[in-house]
Amino acid sequence: MTSSAHPLEFIGIIGTQDGSETHHAPQPPGVIDKAYVGAIARGHEYAGFDRALIGYFSAAPDGFQVAAYAAQQTERLKLLLAHRPGFVAPTLAARQLASLDQFSDGRLAVHIITGGSDEEQARDGDFLSKDERYERTDEYLEVLKKAWTSVGPFDHEGKYYRVKGGLAAVRPLQKPHIPIYFGGASPAAIQVAGKHADVYALWGESLAQVKETIAAVRAAAAPHGRDRHIRFSLSLRPVLGRTEAEAWTRADRILATAKALRAEGAAPAGRAIPPGLLSQASGAQRLRDTAAQGRVVDKRLWTEIAVLNGGSGNSTGLVGTPEQVAESLLEYWNLGVSTILIRGFDPLSDALEYGRDLLPLVRALVTEKAVLAA
Repeated sequence: MTSSAHPLEFIGIIGTQDGSETHHAPQPPGVIDKAYVGAIARGHEYAGFDRALIGYFSAAPDGFQVAAYAAQQTERLKLLLAHRPGFVAPTLAARQLASLDQFSDGRLAVHIITGGSDEEQARDGDFLSKDERYERTDEYLEVLKKAWTSVGPFDHEGKYYRVKGGLAAVRPLQKPHIPIYFGGASPAAIQVAGKHADVYALWGESLAQVKETIAAVRAAAAPHGRDRHIRFSLSLRPVLGRTEAEAWTRADRILATAKALRAEGAAPAGRAIPPGLLSQASGAQRLRDTAAQGRVVDKRLWTEIAVLNGGSGNSTGLVGTPEQVAESLLEYWNLGVSTILIRGFDPLSDALEYGRDLLPLVRALVTEKAVLAA
């Protein structure tokens, strides 16, 4: 196995209400809880996270506004703004993202999610096929990077976009451009990621699946001379306990509560897929494939919430003591994962717990491994 040569990065999640699979938000649906947004952003900064994701789905509040507010509430925390191509012109998105990068003092990255669900896309008026969407994303990112980096006016003539004399008066503070994270597990997605992504994001799959995907993405990046440039991110839901038995008791309680809410007809907080429907996304299918291997895969990859959610979203966990979970995360690090996105079922208190009990352990293990390898 080859250890990652990239710095370790921890990412949390900033939501606009305090809800999850295990509890309803106290605010009515559709209300942005400003106090909570400020608290969760500052909580991640206090806990020592490097960055926090602002997610995207068709009914979500506008992520640009949420990111701007979170940036104002923090000083050091970097932000990862999920963005779905196809709904605004790439030249406009380039200016919006560059402006936000300037206002946040260079703390912004963008997470490109093309969209794996036809139903989700249709809610915003997009009826392209999945492969066409990735083809459009490829061109979108070409234009986006031209707008960020061109010295003078540029032209672009493509299938989906045409630009004549494009010139942005605002450029990203970060050079050469804002970091591009990328999600999507289909063959078409992997080809686009290999060409454009600085960081390729995976759901919390088994070690064997992660190894396979990293190899596929690096192979797609190689023709562009980017196979050693691209980094890899993994998304997980750690469940910690003072003992392994305590951690599993906690996981069982989380599952029972989530099932009870599901029985009431409640969808997981922040997800647009109703109970009973399965996501069409290739990443969701891969999580369902992982879950089919059993309740626990590898040493402690917990799949039961993924089963409940139909593989939708960040839904697999690592269960154990902080030391055990840190050791499992190191195994992913050994495969080349250098970015770890984690969130809990009680988002704010779990973020603080991770910052106290888990992040320092993983960082120490990675540092120790780097010293031994030097």
